[in-house]
Amino acid sequence: MFISKTKKSPFYQLTYDLNGKRTTVSTKTSNIQEAYKFMANYQRGSDEPKVRIDFISLSKFRDEYLEYIKTSKSKNYFLTVQNSFKRLIDFSGDINLNRIDVRLLDKFLTSTFTRTKSGASLYYRTLKAAFSKAVIWNYLSDNPFKKIKSPKVAKPFPFFISEIELKIILEKTQKEYLKVLFTTAFYTGMRLGELLNMRWNWIDFKQNIITVQCSATFTTKSKKERIIPISPFLRSQLSNQLPKVIDLENNSFVYTRINGIKLNEDFISKQFKRSVRAAGLDDKIHFHTLRHSFASLLVQRGVSLYVVKELLGHESLVTTQIYSHLQQQNLRDAVNLL
Repeated sequence: MFISKTKKSPFYQLTYDLNGKRTTVSTKTSNIQEAYKFMANYQRGSDEPKVRIDFISLSKFRDEYLEYIKTSKSKNYFLTVQNSFKRLIDFSGDINLNRIDVRLLDKFLTSTFTRTKSGASLYYRTLKAAFSKAVIWNYLSDNPFKKIKSPKVAKPFPFFISEIELKIILEKTQKEYLKVLFTTAFYTGMRLGELLNMRWNWIDFKQNIITVQCSATFTTKSKKERIIPISPFLRSQLSNQLPKVIDLENNSFVYTRINGIKLNEDFISKQFKRSVRAAGLDDKIHFHTLRHSFASLLVQRGVSLYVVKELLGHESLVTTQIYSHLQQQNLRDAVNLL
């Protein structure tokens, strides 16, 4: 039995052998003296360890969990989790975490579902992940959300734009670097976070590929790197952005207003929305629509969903299948050849 610490958690971990298998339990403290105290007070039964479940209020657990995900998750996800906890606390009151049971959560989700179906589904997903962490931190013996089915929400087809609509949006965009950024999003399907973290060493103009890379300061949503081919049109656009002198030591960002300073996601989203509205197009069009448009364009041109999955960096084909309805015309055209 010993105490150790990893990069995955801010807390020290207690490691011991149980029936020949190495097991790890969080001490829930970043203080080494407290960690050793935890180990000294740790109780073990004849068959399995028995760890005292600590009492903690819902608000205190929320604060601890938000601090935990602050550096590892996106700003939008952080705000979503924050709002999910607010809704739950508004409904249940700031009670001890271990008093939240299946019955209370059923009422909470049902009440939310009558107002917003998508909201109920979102709260379920984010809170379920949080409560799983509460189990790991020994605040709960099990996760009550695992005993509840996720609220069923009808998924609409993804909204996308055509190349002609992209051209209209670009005509209403004043800054040249924004035009190239929007174009890159449309012809690569890269997420906004990936685009703003992209550096010039990601781009290989000889092989005409972009390698979406993970680093100490950035990790892709899937935690995996991927390669995206560059079309001839996009290659010319990116070449025009290429600075005369590239900072090889710091590998400067591809898209930036001030060298070495990364652009803000909210700023880019608002700039894109401003161009969309100036173009008089549907207000449903958001920056993420460019990613959907890339996938939709490929599927409509007969590209396999498996290929689209790899280009988008989806972990599962199930996610990519939201574009499967676009294959119907291709299937009809194929049958008409018979």
